[in-house]
Parts: sequence; structure tokens; C-alpha cells
Amino acid sequence: MPYVKIELTREGVTREQKQKLIKGITDLLTNVLNKDPHLTHVVIQEIELDDWGYAGDQVSVLREKGITATKKIKQ
Repeated sequence: MPYVKIELTREGVTREQKQKLIKGITDLLTNVLNKDPHLTHVVIQEIELDDWGYAGDQVSVLREKGITATKKIKQ
């Protein structure tokens, strides 16, 4: 029984995006490891920006400095 936990900062991930994550991870485990999707559990936990730190700063402080995890699109 696979169990996958995704931890994200609470920054507006939509219900539809969460559904895509759950479906995509379930499909990946089914296709790569031949796991039964009916026995696969995916949990998404959202964490407040003040409760997550990186490189000595809270993520809320990093966001104020303009530092994000958003992928930059090449122009």
C-alpha cells in the first residue's frame, strides 16, 4: 500500500491542482511500480509560510524579498 505525502507552502494551490497531483502520483506508482491505485494513498499538507524555513529565514520573509519557487519561463 503506497503512501505519498506532499508538503507545500500555503500559497493558493487550487483544488484542481491538488487533484492533478493526486492523480499524477497515483498513475506514476501504477505505471512504474504496478501498484493498485485503489490501495494508493496521497496526502497533501499545506504549511503556513511562517512555519516553513529555508536557509535561516521563514518562507514568508523570503517571499517579501521576492524569492519564490516558481519556475521562470524562458523568453
